[in-house]
Amino acid sequence: MNRLPIRVRLTLAFAAAMAAVLAGVGLFVYHRVGTELLSTVDQTLAAQSREALSHTRIDVDAGGGTTLAQVFRSNGSIRRSEPVRMRPLVSRGVLAAASATGRVWLDRQLPGRRGEWRLLIVRSPAGTTVAVVARSLTPRAESLDHLRHELVIFLSLALLAASLGGYGLAAGALRPVEILRRRAEMVTAGEARTLPIPPAHDEISRLAATLNDMLARLHAAVEHERRFVADASHELRTPLALLRTELDLALRRPRSHKELEDALQSAAVETQRLSRLAEDLLLIARSDQGSLPIHREILPADELLADAAERFAGRAETLGRTLHVEPAQVYAHADPARVGQALVNLIENALTHGCGPVELAAEVRDGFVELHVRDAGDGFPEGFRELAFHRFSRADEARSRGGSGLGLSIVELVARAHGGRAGLSNRPGGGADVWLAVPRAEVATTPEADEKRAERPHHVLSA
Repeated sequence: MNRLPIRVRLTLAFAAAMAAVLAGVGLFVYHRVGTELLSTVDQTLAAQSREALSHTRIDVDAGGGTTLAQVFRSNGSIRRSEPVRMRPLVSRGVLAAASATGRVWLDRQLPGRRGEWRLLIVRSPAGTTVAVVARSLTPRAESLDHLRHELVIFLSLALLAASLGGYGLAAGALRPVEILRRRAEMVTAGEARTLPIPPAHDEISRLAATLNDMLARLHAAVEHERRFVADASHELRTPLALLRTELDLALRRPRSHKELEDALQSAAVETQRLSRLAEDLLLIARSDQGSLPIHREILPADELLADAAERFAGRAETLGRTLHVEPAQVYAHADPARVGQALVNLIENALTHGCGPVELAAEVRDGFVELHVRDAGDGFPEGFRELAFHRFSRADEARSRGGSGLGLSIVELVARAHGGRAGLSNRPGGGADVWLAVPRAEVATTPEADEKRAERPHHVLSA
Protein backbone atom coordinates (compact mmCIF):
# COMPACT_ATOMS: atom_id res chain seq x y z
CA MET A 1 0.00 0.00 0.00
CA ASN A 2 2.82 2.41 0.87
CA ARG A 3 4.38 1.82 -2.56
CA LEU A 4 1.35 3.25 -4.36
CA PRO A 5 1.36 6.92 -5.41
CA ILE A 6 -0.22 9.35 -2.96
CA ARG A 7 -3.05 10.23 -5.34
CA VAL A 8 -3.95 6.54 -5.69
CA ARG A 9 -3.87 6.04 -1.92
CA LEU A 10 -6.05 9.10 -1.40
CA THR A 11 -8.47 7.88 -4.07
CA LEU A 12 -8.68 4.39 -2.51
CA ALA A 13 -9.30 5.85 0.94
CA PHE A 14 -11.95 8.20 -0.48
CA ALA A 15 -13.58 5.34 -2.41
CA ALA A 16 -13.67 3.14 0.70
CA ALA A 17 -15.31 5.93 2.70
CA MET A 18 -17.80 6.65 -0.08
CA ALA A 19 -18.58 2.92 -0.41
CA ALA A 20 -19.38 2.75 3.30
CA VAL A 21 -21.59 5.86 3.06
CA LEU A 22 -23.42 4.68 -0.06
CA ALA A 23 -23.90 1.19 1.40
CA GLY A 24 -25.38 2.74 4.52
CA VAL A 25 -27.70 4.94 2.45
CA GLY A 26 -28.77 1.95 0.32
CA LEU A 27 -29.53 -0.20 3.36
CA PHE A 28 -31.49 2.64 4.93
CA VAL A 29 -33.57 3.22 1.77
CA TYR A 30 -34.16 -0.53 1.29
CA HIS A 31 -35.27 -0.99 4.90
CA ARG A 32 -37.42 2.14 4.82
CA VAL A 33 -39.23 1.15 1.61
CA GLY A 34 -39.77 -2.37 2.92
CA THR A 35 -41.25 -0.99 6.14
CA GLU A 36 -43.53 1.39 4.25
CA LEU A 37 -44.77 -1.38 1.93
CA LEU A 38 -45.49 -3.65 4.89
CA SER A 39 -47.29 -0.81 6.63
CA THR A 40 -49.49 -0.35 3.53
CA VAL A 41 -50.31 -4.07 3.55
CA ASP A 42 -51.17 -3.91 7.24
CA GLN A 43 -53.45 -0.89 6.73
CA THR A 44 -55.26 -2.71 3.91
CA LEU A 45 -55.67 -5.85 6.03
CA ALA A 46 -57.02 -3.82 8.96
CA ALA A 47 -59.62 -2.16 6.74
CA GLN A 48 -60.62 -5.46 5.17
CA SER A 49 -60.90 -7.16 8.57
CA ARG A 50 -63.41 -4.54 9.63
CA GLU A 51 -65.40 -5.20 6.46
CA ALA A 52 -65.39 -8.93 7.16
CA LEU A 53 -66.63 -8.47 10.75
CA SER A 54 -69.39 -6.12 9.56
CA HIS A 55 -70.75 -8.81 7.26
CA THR A 56 -69.88 -6.66 4.27
CA ARG A 57 -68.53 -8.37 1.20
CA ILE A 58 -64.75 -7.88 1.06
CA ASP A 59 -63.24 -6.16 -1.96
CA VAL A 60 -60.53 -8.76 -2.57
CA ASP A 61 -58.77 -6.49 -5.12
CA ALA A 62 -58.50 -3.47 -2.76
CA GLY A 63 -55.06 -2.02 -2.63
CA GLY A 64 -53.99 -3.57 -5.90
CA GLY A 65 -53.60 -7.13 -4.61
CA THR A 66 -55.57 -10.28 -3.86
CA THR A 67 -56.99 -10.78 -0.37
CA LEU A 68 -58.23 -14.00 1.19
CA ALA A 69 -60.82 -13.72 3.95
CA GLN A 70 -62.62 -16.10 6.32
CA VAL A 71 -64.99 -15.49 9.22
CA PHE A 72 -65.11 -18.15 11.94
CA ARG A 73 -67.78 -18.77 14.59
CA SER A 74 -66.81 -19.04 18.21
CA ASN A 75 -66.79 -22.85 17.92
CA GLY A 76 -64.17 -22.69 15.14
CA SER A 77 -66.42 -23.46 12.16
CA ILE A 78 -66.24 -21.36 9.01
CA ARG A 79 -69.09 -18.94 8.72
CA ARG A 80 -68.06 -17.25 5.50
CA SER A 81 -65.10 -17.55 3.12
CA GLU A 82 -63.92 -15.48 0.18
CA PRO A 83 -63.25 -17.12 -2.11
CA VAL A 84 -65.71 -19.88 -1.20
CA ARG A 85 -64.79 -23.50 -0.39
CA MET A 86 -61.31 -22.44 0.75
CA ARG A 87 -59.55 -24.50 3.37
CA PRO A 88 -59.20 -22.86 6.84
CA LEU A 89 -56.38 -20.30 6.76
CA VAL A 90 -55.42 -20.83 10.43
CA SER A 91 -55.73 -23.52 13.03
CA ARG A 92 -58.07 -23.55 16.04
CA GLY A 93 -55.12 -22.68 18.29
CA VAL A 94 -54.51 -19.45 16.43
CA LEU A 95 -58.22 -18.65 16.62
CA ALA A 96 -58.15 -19.23 20.38
CA ALA A 97 -55.13 -16.94 20.73
CA ALA A 98 -56.91 -14.23 18.72
CA SER A 99 -60.04 -14.66 20.88
CA ALA A 100 -57.89 -14.18 23.97
CA THR A 101 -55.77 -11.24 22.78
CA GLY A 102 -58.10 -9.60 20.29
CA ARG A 103 -55.63 -9.46 17.38
CA VAL A 104 -52.80 -11.64 15.97
CA TRP A 105 -50.40 -10.91 13.05
CA LEU A 106 -48.75 -13.79 11.19
CA ASP A 107 -46.37 -14.17 8.21
CA ARG A 108 -46.48 -17.68 6.72
CA GLN A 109 -46.76 -19.87 3.67
CA LEU A 110 -50.29 -20.98 2.82
CA PRO A 111 -50.95 -24.45 1.39
CA GLY A 112 -51.54 -24.28 -2.33
CA ARG A 113 -50.59 -20.62 -2.48
CA ARG A 114 -47.38 -19.11 -3.92
CA GLY A 115 -45.06 -16.95 -1.82
CA GLU A 116 -45.39 -15.57 1.67
CA TRP A 117 -48.64 -14.14 3.04
CA ARG A 118 -49.45 -11.62 5.71
CA LEU A 119 -52.35 -12.69 7.99
CA LEU A 120 -54.44 -10.65 10.42
CA ILE A 121 -56.69 -12.51 12.86
CA VAL A 122 -59.20 -10.16 14.60
CA ARG A 123 -61.92 -10.90 17.14
CA SER A 124 -65.27 -9.09 16.77
CA PRO A 125 -66.26 -6.63 19.52
CA ALA A 126 -68.95 -9.03 20.74
CA GLY A 127 -66.54 -11.96 20.75
CA THR A 128 -68.86 -14.17 18.70
CA THR A 129 -66.83 -14.26 15.50
CA VAL A 130 -63.21 -14.10 14.41
CA ALA A 131 -62.18 -12.67 11.03
CA VAL A 132 -59.04 -13.88 9.24
CA VAL A 133 -57.74 -11.84 6.32
CA ALA A 134 -54.59 -12.66 4.35
CA ARG A 135 -52.77 -10.69 1.74
CA SER A 136 -49.89 -11.89 -0.40
CA LEU A 137 -46.47 -10.34 0.23
CA THR A 138 -45.24 -11.31 -3.24
CA PRO A 139 -45.84 -7.83 -4.71
CA ARG A 140 -43.86 -6.35 -1.79
CA ALA A 141 -41.02 -8.85 -2.35
CA GLU A 142 -40.99 -8.11 -6.07
CA SER A 143 -40.89 -4.37 -5.41
CA LEU A 144 -38.01 -4.78 -2.94
CA ASP A 145 -36.15 -7.04 -5.34
CA HIS A 146 -36.53 -4.46 -8.10
CA LEU A 147 -35.41 -1.72 -5.71
CA ARG A 148 -32.39 -3.78 -4.68
CA HIS A 149 -31.23 -4.20 -8.25
CA GLU A 150 -31.69 -0.49 -8.94
CA LEU A 151 -29.78 0.46 -5.79
CA VAL A 152 -26.88 -1.83 -6.70
CA ILE A 153 -26.61 -0.35 -10.18
CA PHE A 154 -27.14 3.26 -9.10
CA LEU A 155 -24.85 3.12 -6.07
CA SER A 156 -22.12 1.38 -8.06
CA LEU A 157 -22.24 4.09 -10.70
CA ALA A 158 -22.28 6.73 -7.95
CA LEU A 159 -19.22 5.12 -6.31
CA LEU A 160 -17.40 5.01 -9.65
CA ALA A 161 -18.21 8.66 -10.35
CA ALA A 162 -17.18 9.68 -6.81
CA SER A 163 -13.89 7.74 -7.12
CA LEU A 164 -13.07 9.38 -10.44
CA GLY A 165 -13.93 12.76 -8.96
CA GLY A 166 -11.78 11.99 -5.90
CA TYR A 167 -8.87 10.99 -8.13
CA GLY A 168 -9.26 14.23 -10.07
CA LEU A 169 -9.34 16.25 -6.86
CA ALA A 170 -6.28 14.44 -5.49
CA ALA A 171 -4.41 14.94 -8.75
CA GLY A 172 -5.33 18.63 -8.82
CA ALA A 173 -4.33 19.11 -5.19
CA LEU A 174 -0.98 17.38 -5.76
CA ARG A 175 -0.22 19.10 -9.07
CA PRO A 176 1.59 22.01 -7.33
CA VAL A 177 3.68 19.44 -5.44
CA GLU A 178 4.66 17.79 -8.72
CA ILE A 179 5.60 21.20 -10.14
CA LEU A 180 7.74 21.86 -7.07
CA ARG A 181 9.37 18.44 -7.46
CA ARG A 182 10.26 19.04 -11.10
CA ARG A 183 11.68 22.47 -10.36
CA ALA A 184 13.62 21.13 -7.37
CA GLU A 185 15.02 18.37 -9.59
CA MET A 186 16.49 21.04 -11.87
CA VAL A 187 18.27 22.85 -9.03
CA THR A 188 22.02 22.25 -8.96
CA ALA A 189 24.64 23.12 -6.37
CA GLY A 190 25.91 26.11 -8.32
CA GLU A 191 22.52 27.72 -8.94
CA ALA A 192 20.47 30.02 -6.74
CA ARG A 193 17.07 29.04 -8.14
CA THR A 194 13.82 29.37 -6.23
CA LEU A 195 10.68 27.27 -6.43
CA PRO A 196 7.37 28.77 -7.59
CA ILE A 197 5.01 29.62 -4.72
CA PRO A 198 1.32 28.92 -5.46
CA PRO A 199 -0.93 31.98 -5.10
CA ALA A 200 -3.19 30.24 -2.56
CA HIS A 201 -2.05 30.70 1.04
CA ASP A 202 -2.30 27.02 1.92
CA GLU A 203 -0.03 24.19 3.03
CA ILE A 204 1.56 23.89 -0.44
CA SER A 205 2.49 27.57 -0.55
CA ARG A 206 3.99 27.34 2.95
CA LEU A 207 5.92 24.24 1.87
CA ALA A 208 7.26 26.10 -1.18
CA ALA A 209 8.31 29.06 0.98
CA THR A 210 10.05 26.71 3.43
CA LEU A 211 11.85 24.92 0.59
CA ASN A 212 12.98 28.26 -0.84
CA ASP A 213 14.43 29.21 2.54
CA MET A 214 16.18 25.85 2.70
CA LEU A 215 17.58 26.28 -0.82
CA ALA A 216 18.84 29.74 0.09
CA ARG A 217 20.60 28.34 3.15
CA LEU A 218 22.06 25.47 1.14
CA HIS A 219 23.28 27.85 -1.55
CA ALA A 220 24.87 30.07 1.08
CA ALA A 221 26.50 27.02 2.68
CA VAL A 222 27.82 25.82 -0.69
CA GLU A 223 29.20 29.26 -1.49
CA HIS A 224 30.75 29.44 1.96
CA GLU A 225 32.42 26.05 1.51
CA ARG A 226 33.58 27.03 -1.96
CA ARG A 227 35.20 30.20 -0.66
CA PHE A 228 36.65 28.26 2.23
CA VAL A 229 38.23 25.67 -0.06
CA ALA A 230 39.54 28.38 -2.39
CA ASP A 231 41.08 30.38 0.46
CA ALA A 232 42.50 27.27 2.10
CA SER A 233 44.06 26.20 -1.20
CA HIS A 234 45.61 29.66 -1.61
CA GLU A 235 46.99 29.60 1.93
CA LEU A 236 48.46 26.13 1.51
CA ARG A 237 49.94 27.00 -1.88
CA THR A 238 52.11 29.85 -0.56
CA PRO A 239 54.09 27.96 2.14
CA LEU A 240 54.33 24.89 -0.06
CA ALA A 241 55.80 26.98 -2.90
CA LEU A 242 58.28 28.64 -0.53
CA LEU A 243 59.27 25.27 0.95
CA ARG A 244 59.80 23.79 -2.49
CA THR A 245 61.82 26.84 -3.58
CA GLU A 246 64.11 26.60 -0.55
CA LEU A 247 64.72 22.90 -1.13
CA ASP A 248 65.27 23.37 -4.87
CA LEU A 249 67.82 26.12 -4.24
CA ALA A 250 69.59 24.00 -1.63
CA LEU A 251 69.88 21.08 -4.07
CA ARG A 252 70.73 23.07 -7.18
CA ARG A 253 74.51 23.24 -6.45
CA PRO A 254 76.88 22.27 -3.66
CA ARG A 255 76.25 24.42 -0.58
CA SER A 256 78.27 25.28 2.44
CA HIS A 257 77.26 24.14 5.89
CA LYS A 258 75.94 27.62 6.72
CA GLU A 259 73.88 27.81 3.54
CA LEU A 260 72.35 24.38 4.16
CA GLU A 261 71.57 25.32 7.74
CA ASP A 262 69.84 28.53 6.61
CA ALA A 263 67.84 26.61 4.01
CA LEU A 264 66.73 24.03 6.59
CA GLN A 265 65.75 26.75 9.06
CA SER A 266 63.67 28.47 6.38
CA ALA A 267 62.08 25.14 5.46
CA ALA A 268 61.34 24.47 9.15
CA VAL A 269 59.58 27.84 9.43
CA GLU A 270 57.38 27.08 6.42
CA THR A 271 56.72 23.56 7.72
CA GLN A 272 55.63 24.98 11.07
CA ARG A 273 53.36 27.41 9.25
CA LEU A 274 51.85 24.55 7.25
CA SER A 275 51.32 22.50 10.39
CA ARG A 276 49.58 25.33 12.19
CA LEU A 277 47.43 26.12 9.17
CA ALA A 278 46.43 22.45 8.92
CA GLU A 279 45.46 22.42 12.61
CA ASP A 280 43.35 25.56 12.19
CA LEU A 281 41.58 24.14 9.14
CA LEU A 282 40.90 20.90 10.99
CA LEU A 283 39.45 22.81 13.93
CA ILE A 284 37.18 24.83 11.65
CA ALA A 285 36.05 21.68 9.83
CA ARG A 286 35.18 19.99 13.12
CA SER A 287 33.23 23.05 14.27
CA ASP A 288 31.26 23.07 11.00
CA GLN A 289 30.22 19.46 11.62
CA GLY A 290 29.00 20.29 15.11
CA SER A 291 30.07 21.84 18.36
CA LEU A 292 33.71 21.46 19.36
CA PRO A 293 34.40 18.82 22.02
CA ILE A 294 35.09 20.68 25.25
CA HIS A 295 36.67 19.16 28.37
CA ARG A 296 36.13 21.74 31.07
CA GLU A 297 38.30 22.25 34.12
CA ILE A 298 38.35 24.84 36.87
CA LEU A 299 41.59 26.79 36.52
CA PRO A 300 42.92 30.17 37.63
CA ALA A 301 42.51 32.62 34.77
CA ASP A 302 46.01 34.07 35.17
CA GLU A 303 47.49 30.57 34.84
CA LEU A 304 45.84 30.22 31.44
CA LEU A 305 47.33 33.56 30.44
CA ALA A 306 50.77 32.75 31.85
CA ASP A 307 50.94 29.34 30.12
CA ALA A 308 50.11 30.94 26.77
CA ALA A 309 52.64 33.76 27.32
CA GLU A 310 55.45 31.34 28.19
CA ARG A 311 55.17 29.77 24.75
CA PHE A 312 56.17 33.11 23.18
CA ALA A 313 58.98 33.98 25.58
CA GLY A 314 61.72 33.28 23.04
CA ARG A 315 60.01 35.08 20.22
CA ALA A 316 59.22 38.13 22.37
CA GLU A 317 62.86 38.34 23.40
CA THR A 318 63.94 38.15 19.76
CA LEU A 319 61.56 40.96 18.83
CA GLY A 320 62.53 43.06 21.81
CA ARG A 321 58.96 43.03 23.12
CA THR A 322 57.53 42.62 26.62
CA LEU A 323 54.86 40.12 27.69
CA HIS A 324 53.09 41.08 30.91
CA VAL A 325 50.46 38.99 32.76
CA GLU A 326 48.23 40.87 35.18
CA PRO A 327 47.39 39.00 38.40
CA ALA A 328 43.71 38.07 38.83
CA GLN A 329 41.88 36.37 41.68
CA VAL A 330 39.34 34.68 39.40
CA TYR A 331 38.76 31.15 38.13
CA ALA A 332 37.47 30.01 34.75
CA HIS A 333 35.46 26.89 33.89
CA ALA A 334 37.01 26.09 30.53
CA ASP A 335 38.99 23.64 28.42
CA PRO A 336 42.66 24.62 28.96
CA ALA A 337 43.76 23.21 25.60
CA ARG A 338 41.12 25.08 23.56
CA VAL A 339 41.49 28.32 25.50
CA GLY A 340 45.26 28.03 25.21
CA GLN A 341 44.94 27.66 21.45
CA ALA A 342 42.80 30.80 21.28
CA LEU A 343 45.22 32.79 23.46
CA VAL A 344 48.14 31.65 21.31
CA ASN A 345 46.37 33.09 18.26
CA LEU A 346 45.75 36.39 20.07
CA ILE A 347 49.37 36.69 21.24
CA GLU A 348 50.60 35.73 17.77
CA ASN A 349 48.51 38.53 16.26
CA ALA A 350 49.72 41.01 18.87
CA LEU A 351 53.39 40.16 18.22
CA THR A 352 52.93 40.08 14.43
CA HIS A 353 50.73 43.09 13.83
CA GLY A 354 51.21 45.22 16.94
CA CYS A 355 54.11 46.86 18.68
CA GLY A 356 55.15 47.76 22.19
CA PRO A 357 54.40 45.66 25.27
CA VAL A 358 51.74 42.95 25.16
CA GLU A 359 49.47 42.85 28.21
CA LEU A 360 47.46 39.80 29.23
CA ALA A 361 44.67 40.33 31.76
CA ALA A 362 41.50 38.66 33.06
CA GLU A 363 38.34 40.61 33.86
CA VAL A 364 34.95 39.51 35.20
CA ARG A 365 31.81 40.68 33.40
CA ASP A 366 28.24 39.28 33.45
CA GLY A 367 29.23 35.92 34.92
CA PHE A 368 32.05 35.40 32.39
CA VAL A 369 35.81 35.73 32.60
CA GLU A 370 37.18 37.86 29.76
CA LEU A 371 40.74 36.98 28.79
CA HIS A 372 42.24 40.11 27.19
CA VAL A 373 45.35 40.47 25.03
CA ARG A 374 46.34 44.12 24.44
CA ASP A 375 49.14 45.70 22.43
CA ALA A 376 50.31 49.23 21.66
CA GLY A 377 50.23 49.15 17.88
CA ASP A 378 48.05 50.95 15.37
CA GLY A 379 44.89 48.97 16.22
CA PHE A 380 42.32 47.76 13.73
CA PRO A 381 41.22 49.76 10.70
CA GLU A 382 37.70 51.09 11.15
CA GLY A 383 36.20 49.10 8.28
CA PHE A 384 37.85 45.86 9.35
CA ARG A 385 36.34 45.53 12.81
CA GLU A 386 33.04 44.11 11.52
CA LEU A 387 34.90 41.46 9.48
CA ALA A 388 37.67 40.64 11.92
CA PHE A 389 36.22 37.30 13.06
CA HIS A 390 35.39 36.12 9.53
CA ARG A 391 37.51 33.35 8.12
CA PHE A 392 40.53 34.41 6.04
CA SER A 393 39.87 38.08 6.75
CA ARG A 394 42.91 40.36 7.09
CA ALA A 395 43.44 43.98 7.86
CA ASP A 396 46.28 44.05 5.31
CA GLU A 397 44.86 42.65 2.09
CA ALA A 398 48.30 42.47 0.54
CA ARG A 399 49.04 39.47 2.83
CA SER A 400 52.50 40.82 3.29
CA ARG A 401 52.83 39.80 6.92
CA GLY A 402 52.26 36.09 6.60
CA GLY A 403 49.02 35.53 8.50
CA SER A 404 46.39 33.05 7.35
CA GLY A 405 43.42 35.10 8.47
CA LEU A 406 42.11 32.23 10.65
CA GLY A 407 43.39 33.33 14.06
CA LEU A 408 40.46 35.46 15.19
CA SER A 409 37.89 33.06 13.71
CA ILE A 410 39.46 30.28 15.81
CA VAL A 411 39.15 32.53 18.88
CA GLU A 412 35.45 33.06 18.22
CA LEU A 413 34.87 29.33 17.68
CA VAL A 414 36.48 28.49 21.02
CA ALA A 415 34.52 31.20 22.82
CA ARG A 416 31.22 30.06 21.34
CA ALA A 417 31.98 26.42 22.15
CA HIS A 418 32.20 27.48 25.81
CA GLY A 419 28.93 29.39 25.57
CA GLY A 420 30.80 32.71 25.62
CA ARG A 421 31.76 35.32 23.07
CA ALA A 422 34.71 37.10 21.50
CA GLY A 423 35.26 40.79 20.96
CA LEU A 424 37.77 43.45 20.01
CA SER A 425 38.24 47.19 20.22
CA ASN A 426 40.88 49.84 19.69
CA ARG A 427 42.48 51.21 22.84
CA PRO A 428 42.12 54.96 23.49
CA GLY A 429 45.87 55.48 23.61
CA GLY A 430 46.55 53.36 20.52
CA GLY A 431 46.71 49.62 20.06
CA ALA A 432 44.27 46.75 19.92
CA ASP A 433 42.37 44.96 22.67
CA VAL A 434 41.04 41.49 21.76
CA TRP A 435 39.39 39.09 24.19
CA LEU A 436 37.38 35.93 24.57
CA ALA A 437 34.87 35.30 27.34
CA VAL A 438 34.48 31.88 29.05
CA PRO A 439 32.24 30.92 32.00
CA ARG A 440 33.40 31.95 35.44
CA ALA A 441 33.82 29.32 38.18
CA GLU A 442 33.02 30.14 41.81
CA VAL A 443 35.87 28.67 43.88
CA ALA A 444 36.68 29.29 47.52
CA THR A 445 40.41 30.13 47.69
CA THR A 446 42.83 29.50 50.58
CA PRO A 447 45.61 31.75 51.86
CA GLU A 448 48.19 29.16 50.78
CA ALA A 449 46.86 29.13 47.21
CA ASP A 450 46.76 32.92 47.10
CA GLU A 451 50.36 33.13 48.36
CA LYS A 452 51.54 30.59 45.81
CA ARG A 453 49.82 32.46 43.00
CA ALA A 454 51.26 35.76 44.19
CA GLU A 455 54.81 34.35 43.92
CA ARG A 456 54.39 33.74 40.20
CA PRO A 457 56.18 36.44 38.12
CA HIS A 458 53.78 38.81 36.40
CA HIS A 459 56.30 39.78 33.68
CA VAL A 460 56.87 36.61 31.79
CA LEU A 461 59.52 38.24 29.64
CA SER A 462 60.92 41.72 29.46
CA ALA A 463 63.16 42.82 26.65
